[in-house]
Amino acid sequence: MSKWSSLFIIAVVAVFVGVLAFSAFVTDRYFLWLSLLLLILVMLPFYVRFERKAFSSREIVLIAVLAAIAAISRVPFAPLPSVQPTSFVIIVSAIVLGKEAGFLIGATAALVSNLFLGQGPWTLWQMFSWGLMGLTAGLLGRTFILQNKWGRILFGFVWGFLFGWIMNLSFLLTFLQEITWVTFLGAYAASVYFDLAHALSNVFFLGLFSTQWIKVLTRFKGKYGLLDEGKEQVR
Repeated sequence: MSKWSSLFIIAVVAVFVGVLAFSAFVTDRYFLWLSLLLLILVMLPFYVRFERKAFSSREIVLIAVLAAIAAISRVPFAPLPSVQPTSFVIIVSAIVLGKEAGFLIGATAALVSNLFLGQGPWTLWQMFSWGLMGLTAGLLGRTFILQNKWGRILFGFVWGFLFGWIMNLSFLLTFLQEITWVTFLGAYAASVYFDLAHALSNVFFLGLFSTQWIKVLTRFKGKYGLLDEGKEQVR
């Protein structure tokens, strides 16, 4: 999938979310099933491409292992709301392995971790949110922003809030009987603590461990010639 295709998907989803939110306010109708359907349609091409692409067994194993690490690392931190290293694993994996692998690792990590923490309508939204996090990290992986530690920290901090804002839509569409500006603003105001906790945990893990993880993954990738998409040396 080309860079422009990925950006097109992001743009389509952004427009849909805007129309969805506007329609909910104007008509007082629920669009839960429509939103879930669109999330499936957006994520499906990535899994179809993964299924059709000629990945080597080593590449498949590497993506699966990183997705498993991202998923399992979420479980021990479950008692601490929004504090987990899952986003960190997704971001550094996407920087090294690219946008497609980043999306797959993020989406799969959400699905697998919820086998332990509980599945529900929120699972698709988490798959989309973490998948989009991996996609954008892969798209920016070669730029100065993510090749620099402070850029990675800023990226993780911003995505801590973006993740929460996307998940707030799932809450509004799934659990509220009536969507108004009051309930909309109330939901987003109530999530500030959790979004900040997520953002700061990303800052912590990316600040301490991202450079070492990226070097290890880059060395492993180069040694075995995996996912032929080189990256610059990180600082």
